[in-house]
Amino acid sequence: MADISLVYASAIWGTTFFIVKDVLKEIDPVILCAYRFLIAGLLILPYLFLKRKSIFSNLIQGFILGLVLWAIYISQTIGLLYTTASNAAFITGLFVVFTPVFAFVFLKKKPSLMNLVTILLAVTGLWYLTGGLHEINKGDLITLITAVAYAMHIILAHIYMKDNLDPYILTFQQFITVALICFIASGVLNLPHSIGSYKVLWVMSYLILFPTLSAFLIQLLAQKITLPLKVSLIFSLEPVFGAIFAWTLGGEIFVASRAIGGLLIVIAIVLSNFDFNISILRNRLLSIIGSKRPI
Repeated sequence: MADISLVYASAIWGTTFFIVKDVLKEIDPVILCAYRFLIAGLLILPYLFLKRKSIFSNLIQGFILGLVLWAIYISQTIGLLYTTASNAAFITGLFVVFTPVFAFVFLKKKPSLMNLVTILLAVTGLWYLTGGLHEINKGDLITLITAVAYAMHIILAHIYMKDNLDPYILTFQQFITVALICFIASGVLNLPHSIGSYKVLWVMSYLILFPTLSAFLIQLLAQKITLPLKVSLIFSLEPVFGAIFAWTLGGEIFVASRAIGGLLIVIAIVLSNFDFNISILRNRLLSIIGSKRPI
């Protein structure tokens, strides 16, 4: 169920590519993030008050997670000003490479041979899905921050969930942190706070309820029991769903090479599940053999 929930989050995030594309002509992206995360955070408040949960508990962890989440969105937005969408999509997807690196550094979790194979498959799939890199520029280097921050967010969420922090409080805190930083940035840069049309309101409502409130909360709940490497592989489905929705609802032309890339990512996830189940089976067999040893 945790894996299915993470697939749901990836699918929901995948819908945002073609939905947000048009409305950014009518609202500044920083302001959109500010409203999106502020309202999503406020929607959690009634539940927290009802359950008598303290919104100030573990405030440092919530702020750190929110700061990393803000870095994901702001670096990707700025990077897109200087690079192509395909470059940005591929580089962002490189979080599947950074996640095992951070898992080794912070969790002392050494990747298995199968982990390395699935990561290679996922990166190859991302290359075909997005078209790879073309004319590398400073926007690509900025977008690389997105990939690093994405991987760090997965690792931090894993650590905080293993420490039994409340996922609802943590979700509220990180949302409010992102919103406050965006509003501060809008004041410094003197950005317009206007919302262009009712279409923007509808899109914003969708972003608040599904890709923000439900998806990020589900991520924290699922990461209580799912390993970071597996989370990163499942999240690499986001551009796959983005392509699917672009071909269907977005009206874009189907590209066979992109479909092959998506298939490679799916194969990588299937193999990661196979490796995980083999590890469980091996540990159980060892425990059974150990229990039958003579005293």
